[in-house]
Amino acid sequence: MNKYAVIIALGLLAFISTNFSKEVVVPQNKNIDYTKMKTAHFAGGCFWGVEHLFEKQAGVKDVISGYMGGHKENPDYYGVIKGDTGHVETVEVIYDPSEISYESLAKLFFEIHDSTQKNGQGPDIGSQYLSVVFYNNEEEKKITEKLIDILKSKGIDVATTLKSTKDTPFYAAEGYHQNYYIRTGKSPYCHVYKKIFD
Repeated sequence: MNKYAVIIALGLLAFISTNFSKEVVVPQNKNIDYTKMKTAHFAGGCFWGVEHLFEKQAGVKDVISGYMGGHKENPDYYGVIKGDTGHVETVEVIYDPSEISYESLAKLFFEIHDSTQKNGQGPDIGSQYLSVVFYNNEEEKKITEKLIDILKSKGIDVATTLKSTKDTPFYAAEGYHQNYYIRTGKSPYCHVYKKIFD
């Protein structure tokens, strides 16, 4: 085997292990003190766009794309998109509650996706793309219900469902899904910010 073949083989191996790794690593330069952080979980269609727009929000320290709400342990992307696992594409938002409230995050969630779409999000059709808020406690549930009531009072037919995180673990998606738009330089195709709340 000549040296060029070896270089190509090693490069291909490095590419696969780096970009398609299931492991999610928080970059060291973020210096996140997780003891002071809280997490919130939102599903609003393709997680690439939801992740991208949440990461722009002040007070949000990191966003991880993943899967939630299904019946299979350790789901993978292909099982989820085939609808075999019952999961929806979800983002885990890691935020500093001293800088931003859960209510502000929930408002942003409703302002970056179409909460009225019942069969997916934009061109992405299927149960894995449904709109879901996974709440951690009764306070988060009440806040979300209040926001949905406000939307309904504006004539918005909300299809978003609420589910407890109890017994519903969050599974991080494969490495190549993380920070997708930052890495590729592309723009979200079905998520855009639209102000709804006063």
